[in-house]
Amino acid sequence: MHDMAHLLDVARIAWILNLEEGLALNRELIYAAALLHDIGRHLQYEKGIPHEQAALPPARIILKECGFEDKETEVILAAIAGHRTARSALQPDLCGILYRADKASRACFACKAEKECSWKDDKKNRLIQY
Repeated sequence: MHDMAHLLDVARIAWILNLEEGLALNRELIYAAALLHDIGRHLQYEKGIPHEQAALPPARIILKECGFEDKETEVILAAIAGHRTARSALQPDLCGILYRADKASRACFACKAEKECSWKDDKKNRLIQY
């Protein structure tokens, strides 16, 4: 499910990963990326636009309205755009921790729809790690 709980789980896990990996990323950037990374999901369902791409225009507007600098905005948008790309998995940056946190936040072990889920078994998170 992609509700506020998911967004906050991703933000908190990304912050933990940042601390554990010693990346020294700014907490505001981590939370902004995590809270906005799925904002385009409705367009994926309605129009078939990949949600990581559909998220970029509204995220840019929100980040500007929230006072993020252009450089910060570009880092956040790049992380959102790459959060579903497997090559992001090992990157030691905001994109990498957003990717890893998003995957770690899946609570497949407690999901009521797990048996009907179309995700492959190797993508399902069956452990509580964070």
